[in-house]
Amino acid sequence: MSTGRIPREFIEELLLRVDIVDVIASHIPLKKSGSNFVARCPFHSEKTPSFSVNRKKQFFHCFGCRKSGNAIGFLMEFSQLDFIEAVTDLAIFAGLSVPHELIRQNASYAQINFAALYTVMEGIAAYFVDELRTTEAAKKAVAYLKSRGIDSEAAACFMLGYALGDWQALTKQFEQALLIEVGLLGESEAGRPYARFRDRLVFPIRDKRARVIGFGGRVLGDGQPKYLNSSESPLFHKSKEVYGLYEVLKKHAKPARILVVEGYLDVITLAQAGVDYAVATLGTAVSEAHLELIYRYSSEIVFCFDGDKAGREASWKAVTAIFSVMKEGRLCRVMLLPSQHDPDSYLRECGKDQFLALIQQAQALSDYFFWYLTEHLDLSELESRVSIVDKSKQYLEKMPPSIYKDMMLEKLQELSKVNVTTYIKDTQRNTAKPSDHQRNNLTSLRLSLERRALIMLIQHPDLVKCFKEDQFEWAILDFKGVEIFLSILRFILASKPVNTAILLEMFRGHAQELVVNQLAGVELDIPINGLEAEFIGSINRLIEQAKINKFNKLLLKFENKSLNSTEQEDFKQLSKHRIK
Repeated sequence: MSTGRIPREFIEELLLRVDIVDVIASHIPLKKSGSNFVARCPFHSEKTPSFSVNRKKQFFHCFGCRKSGNAIGFLMEFSQLDFIEAVTDLAIFAGLSVPHELIRQNASYAQINFAALYTVMEGIAAYFVDELRTTEAAKKAVAYLKSRGIDSEAAACFMLGYALGDWQALTKQFEQALLIEVGLLGESEAGRPYARFRDRLVFPIRDKRARVIGFGGRVLGDGQPKYLNSSESPLFHKSKEVYGLYEVLKKHAKPARILVVEGYLDVITLAQAGVDYAVATLGTAVSEAHLELIYRYSSEIVFCFDGDKAGREASWKAVTAIFSVMKEGRLCRVMLLPSQHDPDSYLRECGKDQFLALIQQAQALSDYFFWYLTEHLDLSELESRVSIVDKSKQYLEKMPPSIYKDMMLEKLQELSKVNVTTYIKDTQRNTAKPSDHQRNNLTSLRLSLERRALIMLIQHPDLVKCFKEDQFEWAILDFKGVEIFLSILRFILASKPVNTAILLEMFRGHAQELVVNQLAGVELDIPINGLEAEFIGSINRLIEQAKINKFNKLLLKFENKSLNSTEQEDFKQLSKHRIK
């Protein structure tokens, strides 16, 4: 059964085949600097390059924000991909096909058959399309589409369909267990399964790879709710997906801007009119995940919601969600429609040219933000100026450090006539400092000798060839953080990774992943031809230091005549070692 899991052997082969310099250079410009390549970090704002890529180690590290990793980690961070997506993209870059392991289900480890889920979703979508075209009951759905000005070409492009009013229609066509897993069957109080979509116009929701992952349905009578989505499933998470993205990317690989609207039909009507770069949220407020997804493909987002009170509230919520993802190079604008219109009605009444003109006139994020906050304030009053600082605080503090943030603070200072930096903390300015969790882990390894040894091994894992585990008295080691040290050391001894990139991949999800990633980016001034001797010397000195520490502890107990029999033997052996 296909589980979507990728064999580790393939991942290691992939990391050996690709050159991280080529991968990263395809996304940001790199410049040669000594043995490394450097650039301004794509993950935080900076004026001078602190982002370094090492070809020998197949590893990147930023000395500013401390992000680091291999080629897979870069794609996950840069393009906001999950692990499977990053491996798949890297495989495409390398010209390889991604295999999947076949693992039998058992009682203790239930596997998800993603291939079967995607297959059944395609079948269901085709079934709904066929019902719209061929059944008598679907005529009212066809009539509704015509009343909204949707032609057959647009309906086909978006795979529009119809769900019959029959409660058991889908179970007659598809396996019940799969229908439940993809969120299309509910369960009655009596325990009987029933179709969630009944007598509804159906909108398949496709991911960027054209796979159907969910459905939206609009009721055609007086039922409630008016719009309904398929429930959350292994394929579908509505807070992370938008409707129409596949269709946008099919027309524009890199759209200049993406319009964010509220409804399915807004997207379809706009596309039919040639404004084919609109997406819609799926009945939820705009989230950070939505925004990161859209910004992967375009540098500009334009919010275009209904002109009524609810639409304006939705616009403000969307704006407040965007602050934490705003970076240099990203733009956001807000397009305010007249109160009686939504995008669909405005386009039909005023025409495409007028609609495009309205897009061009859309307010910049900063203008909209301060307009919204000051619309009902008299800034000649001290209380109003206090109010705008207080209202801005929670949003501006979310922003990553950037020139844009600095200018937003300057604008707020101009309006409030107060030094706002005194009141608004730059919570992300000190990105170069590790978090408390990072500090705790790294402090555990703060002694230079053990830390240097571990850094050498992480950055040059082939050093494991220098010794076997049983050649060294690991149990005697005694320093703060020794558990972390030994955990990483034994992991490397057992797995023997070829290079740092593969080592980092092996530690993905491991308890010491953060420490390993941080130490992989530490620079040591050790010539390559002296590395092996330095490493062996460090290990030997650590053990020698541990023996001295243990001898001193036992000596104190010996003087107090409190040694037990085991300690007496240890003291005897260590005394001989000292005499030597």
